[in-house]
Amino acid sequence: MSKMTTPICDFVDRYAKGDALRLHMPGHKGEVLVGCERLDITEIAGADSLYEATGIIRESEQNASALFGADTFYSTEGSSLCVRAMLHLIAKKSTKRGEKTLILAGRNAHKAFLSAAALLDLDVEWLYPDAESAYLSCPIDASSLDVMLKKAVRRPAAVYLTSPDYLGNRADIAAIAAVCHANGVYLLVDNAHGAYLKFLPRSQHPIDLGADLCCDSAHKTLPALTGGAYLHVSKHVSGLFANDAKKALALFGSTSPSYLTLQSLDAVNAYLANGYPQRLADFAAQIAACKDRLTAAGYTLCGDEPLKLTIHAKPYGYLGTELADLLQNVGIVCEFCDPDFLVLMLTPETGDAGIARLERALCAIPRRAPIMVQAPMLSIPEKRFSIREAMLSDSESLPVSACLGRVLADAGVGCPPAVPIAVCGEVLDAAVLRVFAYYGITHAAVVKQ
Repeated sequence: MSKMTTPICDFVDRYAKGDALRLHMPGHKGEVLVGCERLDITEIAGADSLYEATGIIRESEQNASALFGADTFYSTEGSSLCVRAMLHLIAKKSTKRGEKTLILAGRNAHKAFLSAAALLDLDVEWLYPDAESAYLSCPIDASSLDVMLKKAVRRPAAVYLTSPDYLGNRADIAAIAAVCHANGVYLLVDNAHGAYLKFLPRSQHPIDLGADLCCDSAHKTLPALTGGAYLHVSKHVSGLFANDAKKALALFGSTSPSYLTLQSLDAVNAYLANGYPQRLADFAAQIAACKDRLTAAGYTLCGDEPLKLTIHAKPYGYLGTELADLLQNVGIVCEFCDPDFLVLMLTPETGDAGIARLERALCAIPRRAPIMVQAPMLSIPEKRFSIREAMLSDSESLPVSACLGRVLADAGVGCPPAVPIAVCGEVLDAAVLRVFAYYGITHAAVVKQ
């Protein structure tokens, strides 16, 4: 590939160095308050427009498309925007007017999937994990999915998976894609945690493994500003979806996209084209060696994602929250923790010194007797209303102790991990309430009676 251009960065840099009187938004007019204002612009002449891109943004997106081998479109509102756009594209192309679109989805879907289901009035049929899986994971067996699709009375428009999941587990996308396509069903993948998978020595990116539509959060594993994300359309369905991708993003996106985030996505293209695959391979090897040493020291690790280190804490004698506090005390801040797991996200920017510092801190924590208490078993709750009906209903917040038999109106889960334990429209039974209590959820929004 020839030298990667950075048209958005170049334009904004020229503008910032000029002496233009900024009689346009934003209101700071380029004057310093936090330090980035001179680079923070809006859709002035020459700056292009994200959802109607014909100039520098289009050129930058074409650069990203060449890197990812797909039709790639920018989001400055994270993968959440891309999830909604993906589902809209599927609904628009796969469903007759007046009918609802059916999506078969892994139960560990991000809450953005639920908001999309409500906005688009989707029918959702859940794929559940086995009884031993944490609620953050939902392993899907391709052969079982094949049987399910062949027996389905109503064929879904798409299968929707989250891979990698929050704990670093990856689905067998290639096998699942083959099953989906053999049954005439699209495969959509929330790859928010896996943008870098494209650049491993052998690409493990969902688009290369057969997914039709996919979203990546560049800001999670690449050096992009928060909110920078991609919507990818596979070349084999480009004719169906690519022309409508911008309209789908615009339907849910802000008319004021962040030019700071656009610049970072633009700059990431040059970063990826300038030796990143080798840096990634070298760093992934170092993480793998670190994982081996931590395992030898007694830690139980889970997940197979190269840039994520997930510790199953209780076998080492601690809650995940306790390990997080111990690391915090020595200046190491984790991505996520709960009673069972500690999740640490690393990238080449962590550096050799960062890995060494983390390893020293973990190995300095004395091992204790394993904690045998396990998370309560998840149930399959009764569905009373659709996601849309429940989410748009009048609701009230009640103590969990008063919610038995009530219908959940709002998943109410924060980010991280943004994965609902129960879904809007489901009846809160005793099993669900036990899980709520285990994870420290004290109140729930329920549909008013």
